[in-house]
Amino acid sequence: MAKPKKAYVCSECGAHSVKWAGQCPECAAWNTLTETRIAASRAPAEAAVAPASLEGLSGDLGARHSTGFDEFDRVLGGGLVPGAVILLGGDPGVGKSTLLQQVSARLADAGQPVFYATGEESLRQVGQRAERLGLSSSALSLLADTSLENVIEQARAVSAGVVVIDSIQTMSSIDLPSAPGSVAQLRECVGRVVQYAKQNEVAVFIIGHVTKEGAIAGPRVVEHMVDTVLYFESDPASRYTLIRSVKNRFGASGEMGVFAMTERGFRQVRNPSAIFLSRDTVSEPGSVVSVAWEGSRPLLVEIQALVADGATAHPKRLAQGIEQNRLSLMLAVLQRHGGLAIGPEDVFVNVVGGLRINETAVDLPALLAVVSSFRDRPVQDGTVCFGEIGLAGEIRPVRFGEERVAAAAKQGFTQAIVPASNAPKRAPDGIRVTAVRRIRDVLDLAF
Repeated sequence: MAKPKKAYVCSECGAHSVKWAGQCPECAAWNTLTETRIAASRAPAEAAVAPASLEGLSGDLGARHSTGFDEFDRVLGGGLVPGAVILLGGDPGVGKSTLLQQVSARLADAGQPVFYATGEESLRQVGQRAERLGLSSSALSLLADTSLENVIEQARAVSAGVVVIDSIQTMSSIDLPSAPGSVAQLRECVGRVVQYAKQNEVAVFIIGHVTKEGAIAGPRVVEHMVDTVLYFESDPASRYTLIRSVKNRFGASGEMGVFAMTERGFRQVRNPSAIFLSRDTVSEPGSVVSVAWEGSRPLLVEIQALVADGATAHPKRLAQGIEQNRLSLMLAVLQRHGGLAIGPEDVFVNVVGGLRINETAVDLPALLAVVSSFRDRPVQDGTVCFGEIGLAGEIRPVRFGEERVAAAAKQGFTQAIVPASNAPKRAPDGIRVTAVRRIRDVLDLAF
């Protein structure tokens, strides 16, 4: 018997190496090369696909199917596209299987044949969850198996339009001797799923495990193979769960959907700004409301700051929800151009609700929250602000300024402090827009 060939595959970039090394020669990551066996070459299982002309494509090329959740449709870019492969990751117990089982039942009720394959649970467990959630649909086919070949074969047999695989780490191919969840198995299984989805116009949801760092387990090349990558973001202290898209070939990346976990499963939150704002605390010192832009919509969030006397010679700088380095930058600009020396003080900044804001529009509200806590004076009631802080002390514009002001007016705010370049020509009814150019102007107007 011929000796099986071995190779070493990087779990970060998927590069191959003929011998083990401590550092990947392609991406320079350390301790990521794992041993795997190379599958023997085999004849293709399916006949070759003939090319087609662009003019000869039939059907509605922009067709999308609703998942039954408007928030989930938003994250997907407007709905479920036939032939799309969606990778869904999240911490254990966050609700990945629960959400996809709800989505599967709603798609089946809408007349879409759905095939649900699970390798982690028995059919009895899936049935118990469906009973608890109040789900029942005759168009939903279930299978408990870990053989990828059987999963694809059974999905073909029922002419499924949507396939759910829970999870990809439990699936294995008979052509590879390695264990399920290994680098080689993940690459092979995801590759076959993508090929099946594209050739048969079948939408596939893939549930993926995550590592302790929060990234989807397996080689990073798996995320490049699929069309959409979604992540669950859940705060253990909150009953709300966020689903964010980090990659989407059929829509904008960075979209966010908000859900609430109830006894009957997930319930979508249509007005996320209402849950991230606390009207009882926005009038307290150290609290400022901002308008962040998440995906394709504005989101009102509350930013809190606490300035306390430093107990040590090295003052603390802690930021949750915004970038840590941005906080240090803003404090330096405030001391240089604002005339406030907060160097020896401990400064803590937090975005309420466990949100993570990745844009610079929260620079101005975070700085105002710090000044408000330092002076022990609240900002004017009904004030909302946004803007980027420059190193020269200027307030720089951000994108979608007019839309942010309109969103604040809908929530009942009466004053908006915005960069001069973002000031609308005609302010919405009920809100007064104040344009600012320098930090000193903001400090005089906000209090």
